[in-house]
Amino acid sequence: MVRVERTLGAVAAHNHRRPGLALLLALVLAVLGGLFARNLSLNANLVDLLPRSFESVRDLHTLEERFGALGWVAVVGEGADAASLQRFADELTPKLEALPGIRFVESQRPSAFFRDRALYFLSEEDLKEVHRRLEARIAWEKRQANPLFVDLVGEEPPSLDFSDLEAKYGGSAGQRLSSHGSDYYLDPEQRRVVLLAKPDTTSADLGYSRRIVGEVRQLLDAQDLSKYGPGFRVDITGTFQKKIDQQGQIANDIAVSSAVALGLMLLYLLFHFRSALAVGLVLTPVGAGLAWTYGLVALLYGQVNLLTGFLGAILGGLGIEHGIHLLGRYLHLRGEGESSEQATRESFTHTGGAALVSALVAALTFFVLGTSRFLAFREFGVIAGVGMVVLVAAYVLVLPALLGLASRWGWRPRLAAATPSQSRMGRVLVRRRGLLTAVWAVLLVALFTQVPRLRFDYDFRSLEDQGLPSFVLDREVNRIIGYSQTPVVVLTDTPEQEREMVRALQEAQRAHGKESTIDFVASLSALVPPDQQAKRAVLQDISKLVETVPEERLSPEQREQLARLRSAARAEPFTQEDLPFSVRQQFQSRTGDSSGFVMVYPSVSLSDGQAIRALAKELRGVHLPSGERSPVAGEALVLADILNMVTHEGPLILGGATLAVLLAMWLTLGGLRMALLCLTPTVVSLVALLGLMPLMGLEFNYLNILVIPVLIGTTVDAGVHLLTRLASPRSDFVAVYSETGRAICGGLLTSAVGFGALFLADHPGLNSIGALANLGFATNLLIMLVAFPALLLVLSERRLRKHRARSVARKEPTVEGPPGSKPAPHAS
Repeated sequence: MVRVERTLGAVAAHNHRRPGLALLLALVLAVLGGLFARNLSLNANLVDLLPRSFESVRDLHTLEERFGALGWVAVVGEGADAASLQRFADELTPKLEALPGIRFVESQRPSAFFRDRALYFLSEEDLKEVHRRLEARIAWEKRQANPLFVDLVGEEPPSLDFSDLEAKYGGSAGQRLSSHGSDYYLDPEQRRVVLLAKPDTTSADLGYSRRIVGEVRQLLDAQDLSKYGPGFRVDITGTFQKKIDQQGQIANDIAVSSAVALGLMLLYLLFHFRSALAVGLVLTPVGAGLAWTYGLVALLYGQVNLLTGFLGAILGGLGIEHGIHLLGRYLHLRGEGESSEQATRESFTHTGGAALVSALVAALTFFVLGTSRFLAFREFGVIAGVGMVVLVAAYVLVLPALLGLASRWGWRPRLAAATPSQSRMGRVLVRRRGLLTAVWAVLLVALFTQVPRLRFDYDFRSLEDQGLPSFVLDREVNRIIGYSQTPVVVLTDTPEQEREMVRALQEAQRAHGKESTIDFVASLSALVPPDQQAKRAVLQDISKLVETVPEERLSPEQREQLARLRSAARAEPFTQEDLPFSVRQQFQSRTGDSSGFVMVYPSVSLSDGQAIRALAKELRGVHLPSGERSPVAGEALVLADILNMVTHEGPLILGGATLAVLLAMWLTLGGLRMALLCLTPTVVSLVALLGLMPLMGLEFNYLNILVIPVLIGTTVDAGVHLLTRLASPRSDFVAVYSETGRAICGGLLTSAVGFGALFLADHPGLNSIGALANLGFATNLLIMLVAFPALLLVLSERRLRKHRARSVARKEPTVEGPPGSKPAPHAS
């Protein structure tokens, strides 16, 4: 480590003497990085955050190849009476279907078709039960109509209530598709009608999504909407519009939050150094390092994801921390009278060595995060790890060169900036070290008792902005339709396998009972009931029987029920070809094949993480009688895999990051005791953070859980800087605390500002990362500036007492001194 520090100092001194060559190299690299990075795009699609080897991803791609898009472009007309809404749906449907990217449009329910044929979905035994009840009622009515009949026992009329049979088949596809009274997707009270346009390609292709939604919107803009009423208006929602809106929101979050973060960092640096030139000296290496980093990102990945899009602000905050320590040390040495080159060499030898250690430790932590199979975490870890090392290299190359140019042009730091005043807090720590240590110990124990209250938030709705207009309208569309717009699809290869899978799923649904996550199962084979000819014979008997029911003795409700029964009993058997085209087209592949798609409509919210994990487990547990597995595809399965992976990998990544940091510091700092001391404030602040989260109403989710390993890597450098300075010969606690504590405070604040860019995001998931990270940095700052120094002073005093005791025992002279003058924590 000593050789590394000397090498850093020598390289910095060389760049100070020859600034032109160093700055030219930095500029060329920055230009190249900028050229590579200019074509970076944002990909916020969750499906692309899982490896393609995952079962859910493979199945989803298979489904998209065979079936096409899962979601819809939902056109909503509102603000007119029911007749006008129906006319709007009838007139717009053929125009939407004429668009080149639209496969078909669903504007009407198949309610009437399935209502008229509802009896065919009953078993033959239940049809005979219908016949028996009718026969019993007719016999009773005839007895009551006989003037010679005397009812001595007060016999109740046999019931014509068939609600038990309706409930028995209420979960069937035919019953669910015919359960709504309107033949349109219409809500007369809210004065809304819905048309569902099925695009040809998945919504994951954002360019295609924008094009198809743009074509639909252009078509709507060309319509004369006034003919449907003065207040009539249209809007678009559905999977495609929601993806576009969410992508736009994240892109806007990146731009706005990064700009605000940069502004806050500028203001703090001006406050910290009281010099515009000093601000430029700190920010120029950061800008160069970020340009290099994003050039590498473009070469490695070609795009940024939901998390890595914000890494510019995050790495900027972390990089500025190095600049605060390095330039702060340089200014202090200049204030003591050293030349610019010597101050540069000394700063990069000791403070630069500490910066390199902290950067390597942070990079190692990020690289551990980069071992995750969740690509959002993996890419974040790899890019952040590379960025941390690149930023230190940028400081070694650029900052000494800038200092060399500034000194040649006659710049001399102001005395106020070069020599920070003695910290009053440092003197308080020396006097009240025991009391402060005891108070913090009690606080930490109290916070530790709150850790069992910590929870994981499985609600995906809390990670999306539910206030976006398309999200609000989409919930209304779901309510009008009456079931999920996004079913899970089970793929089979033959009609026989399709029928077997439907039976297996229905058996699983019955076996799970109320705990089942399946609402109903639909397929072409399930929509055509078996044994229709045998049922037809029973229906003919029922039809004849119904004609003999004396209607004058029935209530209005019973007459209405009898009319429906009469109509259903007259229905003829039907085949798949007789099904409405609007039904058949939902089960057709992109090539027109109509076999192999089993739609499973979930009974649970696809925003409930626990529920979709249960759904995935239930569906993946269903197999064909042969034992063969059928692909089960849908975004719900992808989300379930993400949750399973994050909850499984979280403890492993946390343990791996902690162990990697400890080993790295052990090797670089030269001793296990020193490494443990440097890691202590980080571990203590994490425990405090976990205790604070329940009190602050914060919960972990599948995005913000990455903050914990990140905090391990990014807060440990504060302990490294403080302890390496205190471990140097002739160090004075108050003087070191005054200088290093100020730099630690600035570094942690700028790091917090970097993550604070996420706190400004409208996207709730990213916002939760910023909130948790800032709470972690604030906790670490208090511990680094108060609790940890007080503990070091207590340990130092204890070491001095033991040393005096040993000296007295050996009758050696002792050197008295104030406990806070030389704590020498490296020897404690």
